[in-house]
Amino acid sequence: MAGPRNEQSRSGRPATADAVRRVVAPVVTAEGLWLEDVTTTRAGSRSVVRVTVDLPEDQVGSLGSDALGEVSRAISAALDVDDVVPGVYVLEVSTPGTSRPLTELRHFRRARTRLVTLALTEGGEVAGRLDAVVDEGGEPVLVLDDGVRVPVAAVRRGRVEVELKRLEEDLDDVSDEDDAGTSRTENWGATGAVEG
Repeated sequence: MAGPRNEQSRSGRPATADAVRRVVAPVVTAEGLWLEDVTTTRAGSRSVVRVTVDLPEDQVGSLGSDALGEVSRAISAALDVDDVVPGVYVLEVSTPGTSRPLTELRHFRRARTRLVTLALTEGGEVAGRLDAVVDEGGEPVLVLDDGVRVPVAAVRRGRVEVELKRLEEDLDDVSDEDDAGTSRTENWGATGAVEG
């Protein structure tokens, strides 16, 4: 994760990722979504605010473009009201997409029904469709479609494999220029004006 830069807004508060997170977290939660990540950077005279949202871990599938657009508008409005980002800024709201590495328990739960490859801590790999994440003796265990069970603690790294058929279905759900789905607006601080 890229480190945020400290910038001063007109109100004197720093425009850090933490400040943006405090403003957008309640908005994302109210939309029934999970706030995955927030980063802030500078691009010339503008700030770039990147907000990554996801479905809750108990849901499978992809976040649709309608829901992404709604949460993007709600985040933009909240940032304009609170004025934590100085001047002109570009807001990018996206989903993690299939390229996100599986590094947290919630990532594995979100990857249910997907084809995954798991690099094991003791070497080797296991691949298969992730059917479930279960609790066995207080430890989370991944259950693949062929019955193989892998404790999460035994996984060094995991990734979702892109399946062409599945990709076509996901693209029907999310319509934008990248595989993760992104909603992008340009804002003028607290004035509320948005450029296309």
